[in-house]
Amino acid sequence: MTSFMIQGDQFVMDGQPIRLLSGAIHYFRVVPEYWKDRLLKMKACGFNTVETYVAWNMHEPKEGQFNFTGMADIVKFIETATEVGLYVIIRPSPYICAEWEFGGMPAWLLADESMRLRCYDPKFLAKVDAYYDVLLPKLKPLLCTNGGPIIAMQVENEYGSYGNDLKYLEYLKEGMIARGMDVLLFTSDGPEDFMLQGGMIPGVLETVNFGSRTEEAFESLKQVQPDKPLMCMEYWNGWFDHWNKPHHTRDAQDAANVFEDMLKAGGSVNFYMFHGGTNFGFYNGANNHGTYEPTVTSYDYDSPLTEWGDITEKYVLVKETIERYFEVEPLSLPEPVRKQSYGSVELKPVAPLFDVLNVLSEPVQRTCPEPMEKLGQDYGFILYTTQVSGPRKQCSLELQEVHDRALVYVNGEYKGVIERWDPKPIEFEVPEGGAELRILVENMGRTNYCPYLRDYKGITEGARLGFQFLFNWTIHTLPLDNLGLLNERAADQPAEASSPAEGPAFYKGSFHIADEADIADTFLKFEGWTKGVAYVNGFNLGRYWEAGPQKALYVPAPLLRAGDNEIMVFELHGTSQQQVMLQDHAELG
Repeated sequence: MTSFMIQGDQFVMDGQPIRLLSGAIHYFRVVPEYWKDRLLKMKACGFNTVETYVAWNMHEPKEGQFNFTGMADIVKFIETATEVGLYVIIRPSPYICAEWEFGGMPAWLLADESMRLRCYDPKFLAKVDAYYDVLLPKLKPLLCTNGGPIIAMQVENEYGSYGNDLKYLEYLKEGMIARGMDVLLFTSDGPEDFMLQGGMIPGVLETVNFGSRTEEAFESLKQVQPDKPLMCMEYWNGWFDHWNKPHHTRDAQDAANVFEDMLKAGGSVNFYMFHGGTNFGFYNGANNHGTYEPTVTSYDYDSPLTEWGDITEKYVLVKETIERYFEVEPLSLPEPVRKQSYGSVELKPVAPLFDVLNVLSEPVQRTCPEPMEKLGQDYGFILYTTQVSGPRKQCSLELQEVHDRALVYVNGEYKGVIERWDPKPIEFEVPEGGAELRILVENMGRTNYCPYLRDYKGITEGARLGFQFLFNWTIHTLPLDNLGLLNERAADQPAEASSPAEGPAFYKGSFHIADEADIADTFLKFEGWTKGVAYVNGFNLGRYWEAGPQKALYVPAPLLRAGDNEIMVFELHGTSQQQVMLQDHAELG
């Protein structure tokens, strides 16, 4: 059993002062087969602690249905950290931000419009309690007070950036204590006065998050908490990317210098991120500071370890910095994970989306175009279909609060796209006798930070022609979480078309790996493709988009197998060539 506590302005481990040299690795962004590799590289860099958020939406994807297997096996991740010799800081707050879908909260919370998020709302707290009743007992045996590696636990995350409901924070704290979480509890906030004031509660250590100006940030923390250890719980040594924006990098020497400033100040540090990983599937989040900006599939973050686990110049400089201040146990680095180019893979059309709607979804009838959450859908796409009377000249289609990107079709003809960040109406004519109007909306990731968390997906208010609202809709929910249904259909009805389909369509191809020795990491590049989602052997790799900056998706070797490997692509707009490339290097922008 390990004793970890605060004495004055120091952390103390088993009676001895200790500085925490920690780094963030999110188990839910890394395939389990690579957890040990990444953790060993962290240990070899001189770190003594790993930190991870806990993503509620990974563990309770449907209300009352819990998942702690595969990439959601948090217990196995923590046990692996123990095996490597690292302490663990865990952050199981209901909200995590993390550039993760909805800040880690499950989308089904939005089905109840009357529920208020992240405050002392009994409805919200009841959902948190039900989750904690399952999660926290799994963590209890892993606490340092019970002989495990968990030395500290977060109550809420950057709450001062969102609200000031201290009664809510107290409720979360007391709920953790009542469930046996008897380790050091903490909160973390930005260095602004209002953030620290809104996020602090008595008896809980406050930590501060920042990426530069160390002296200023630590001084802000001292002003509100003068007699406790200094800790930067999130040292932003890199940054994340949005679609349609440049790729972010940070000078490695600058990052190392700011880290050294923290050590000179006597602080403990948690690198956010040490290894970023990947926003697989539909789990990327988005920012909204007046303009909606979705996050890309890669979460490389320009971290000391790349998305695919290679060490960087930043890693080397950080290790050298640690070695100037602390004795570092000499450890051999694991061998770099192999990368392989498997060449081009031809993809043939399986079916246009509109031909297989009833294979993928049961339609429902609604008077208004309901958002996803009202229909029990979390992620993916949603299709709205209605009939418009005619003739009408120069109609202007307006979508009130479309979230997030809508493709519009009139009698099967593509008319254009309406995007949340640039919601220009679409003009068209309706012939005599009327027309079928179809609107395919993509959920590009719920907002994960600040005031606009209540982020419904689909057509959230209404669709109009001019000032006239349109009613009576047929709706197909398209989570695209079981594309095996398409394989069954293809076996029964082989696709006749061999040329690229117009509009949204599924494509499929395969590549062969001779034996297990040839299995390696690879990167899937979409030259000539426009926008869509890619699957390898049924696993959703995430989104691609010619808008960039990211141009290739990371494919970890554990997703592959000896023999034939299937690639399935859902392309929204069409492709100029029916092949993709499996190359041995990333293209982040």
